[in-house]
Amino acid sequence: VARVKKMHEEGGSGSIGYGYKWKRSEADANLLRTHTTAVSAQMLYRVAQQKSFKPIKLFSIDRVFRNETMDATHLAEFHQVEGVVADYNLSLGDLIGVITEFFKRMGITQLRFKPAYNPYTEPSMEIFGYHPQLKKWTEIGNSGIFRPEMLAPMGLPPSVRVIAWGISLERPTMIRYKIDNIRTLFGHKVKVTKTRASPLCRFDSTAANTTPYEGATR
Repeated sequence: VARVKKMHEEGGSGSIGYGYKWKRSEADANLLRTHTTAVSAQMLYRVAQQKSFKPIKLFSIDRVFRNETMDATHLAEFHQVEGVVADYNLSLGDLIGVITEFFKRMGITQLRFKPAYNPYTEPSMEIFGYHPQLKKWTEIGNSGIFRPEMLAPMGLPPSVRVIAWGISLERPTMIRYKIDNIRTLFGHKVKVTKTRASPLCRFDSTAANTTPYEGATR
């Protein structure tokens, strides 16, 4: 905590800091999270406490909340797929390659990357996918390389780089299954009977040698 406070107030690792008095009470305040970066930060801190650093990949899917006006592509709450890769000598090219391959395997190949600002990553990129039904480019995620001054207080080695991304679960699903309104996937307009009837696919050791979807359960 002391290292985080010092980094905010005085800077370090090439940063001049934010120049304000960091307060533990403010950091401990409860609020509806707008993204899941806090989860990644907690996990990276645990990685940094190991005796020796080993490259690692971490993933999570969690609920997030936004002050949004709901329409065909916006919800006040949705799910974010978070991913981080920590290793030596990672670059922006690695980040673009991982994201491109991730969506390619889902059949989404029309992607664009736009420079963006995030307080915890540099460089940062917004990810856009083309929605053929809506006939427009839709933002489906955000990404970047964690800034050194974010990683240093955790205790990670200075030579370690962390690429990270947060991707909406619902918007890529819209593109993949040609859905033109996000509210049919999640929210108050979704029918309970549809949710109960939807199959849940589970992959485990008992289903490893079965045919596709044979191991699915409801």
